[in-house]
Amino acid sequence: MSNRYKNIVESLLTLADIKVNGSNPWDIQVHDDRFYKRAVTEAELGLGESYMDGWWDVEKLDEMIYRIIRADLQNKVKRNLKVALQLAGFYIINMQARRRAFIIGERHYDLGNDLFQNMLDKRMNYSCAYWKDAKTLDEAQENKLDLICKKIYLKPGMHVLDIGCGWGAFGKYAAEKYGVEVVGLTVSKEQVALGKKLCKGLPVEFRLQDYRELNEKFDRIVSVGMIEHVGYLNYKNYFKIAAKNLKDDGLFLLHTIGEIRSVKNTDAWTHKYIFPNGMLPSIAQLAKAVENIFIIEDLHNFGADYDKTLMAWYDNFVNSWDKIKDKYSKHFYRMWKYFLLSSAGAFRARSKNQLWQIVLSKKGVLGGYNSVR
Repeated sequence: MSNRYKNIVESLLTLADIKVNGSNPWDIQVHDDRFYKRAVTEAELGLGESYMDGWWDVEKLDEMIYRIIRADLQNKVKRNLKVALQLAGFYIINMQARRRAFIIGERHYDLGNDLFQNMLDKRMNYSCAYWKDAKTLDEAQENKLDLICKKIYLKPGMHVLDIGCGWGAFGKYAAEKYGVEVVGLTVSKEQVALGKKLCKGLPVEFRLQDYRELNEKFDRIVSVGMIEHVGYLNYKNYFKIAAKNLKDDGLFLLHTIGEIRSVKNTDAWTHKYIFPNGMLPSIAQLAKAVENIFIIEDLHNFGADYDKTLMAWYDNFVNSWDKIKDKYSKHFYRMWKYFLLSSAGAFRARSKNQLWQIVLSKKGVLGGYNSVR
């Protein structure tokens, strides 16, 4: 039986130019033969968990995942019933209902500010940077923040809402550079605590609050890397709430990772270990959700930049591990490496994950919207 699973794995990996125990940096080195059955029967969950358990290694995990996705191997291995049942909740109940809104904050963003401070740029952006004309992560993230400000025509004195504000990277930048007031919403207690310290003295307010509890008007709204936690059952309501809280002549910029196809769940490994209840929207899902609510003024895809961003985060994480390792296990170390490197490989492949910035208006920009790049 074990030879059967090994043959299946080897034949599939051959399609992606990956060899078992080969000499290329993207070739998988198998330490435990139980890996083969686990990978075949549990698909992405088995692949990720067996790496965390030390059953296999690879010199360049990002390059291996890149080749797997370019060869579309993820669609050639079917999940077994056990894995399918773990994701069934996405179809049966609203996994991102209001009563469940704080789960992602508690299980991911509250892992520890020290982890993110050592991994991210100096402004603590936990989203894709914009690498045009940038040489460092700090430069690329400031590029992204300035790009957002320019895309929404930000002017001094404006009142701005940031849905999913993180540690306040956008709010701090916009307040410092553009003279605006910002209200940031997050479901993470740790982000509120550190964000208030980082933005001390600036007109940046942090609220531990779900977006569905909001009822006030803003000149501009931004949401960077948050709709990935909203869920397809809530997309329409999300945009209705944004429209209700945006002035008629306002602009709303949405920054999101996206899928090339419409899905109603996430992959089992990511759901279990990284982003519980997360879900990547497609352009079709977003377009349907904004219908009769917003006009799409601009759509910008710079998904290739997420590869560079993730690799920079990986370098920071590995180089600073000795500073924080007393708080985290070796199992966590392998899990986080797998998260960062597999994500980088997925964006490098370009054929699955994308990164979009979408500018929306309620009634159309008179005279036309001037795209900023």
